[in-house]
Amino acid sequence: MSTLFFENNLTPFDLLFKDFFKSELDFQPATQAKPSHPVDIFETDKGLHLEVACTGLSKEDVNLNIEGDILKISYEKPKVLHGVNDEEANGRRYLYKGVAKRSFNLGYKIASKFDLSKAEAMMENGLLAIQIPYAEESKPKVLKIK
Repeated sequence: MSTLFFENNLTPFDLLFKDFFKSELDFQPATQAKPSHPVDIFETDKGLHLEVACTGLSKEDVNLNIEGDILKISYEKPKVLHGVNDEEANGRRYLYKGVAKRSFNLGYKIASKFDLSKAEAMMENGLLAIQIPYAEESKPKVLKIK
C-alpha cells in the first residue's frame, strides 16, 4: 500500500500525517493544502508583503499584533444576541449570501531578515496590505578590499 502513496508523490511527512488521521478522502499533501482564509504572501526588493482579503470589514474590525517574531492578524465576528441572527437584526432576507464575514485568526512567524518593528499596514477596498521591510543587517553590503 505504501508504494501507491509514493506513486502519488506523497512525502514521508505526508504519509505520517495521513496515517495519523486515517482518512484517505480528506487528506491533502502539505504542499497542496490551502489556508482557510485568502492571503497572498510575496517578497519584493522592498521586503515581505502580505495581502489579506477583508471583504466587508473596516480597518477597525481587524486586529494586528506583533509578539516577538510572530505577526498575528485576526477578526472576531460579533456574536448573535438573544437568538436573533444578523439577517433578522438588519431587516434582511437573503436570497443568496456569497460574501462571508467569518472570524479568522492568522499567525505568521517572520524571518529575522525582515524588520517587524518597521512594518506598515493599509486597508483599501477590502484588502489589508502589510509591508515588512528588510532588516538593515540583512541588506547586501559592499566589502572594500584592503
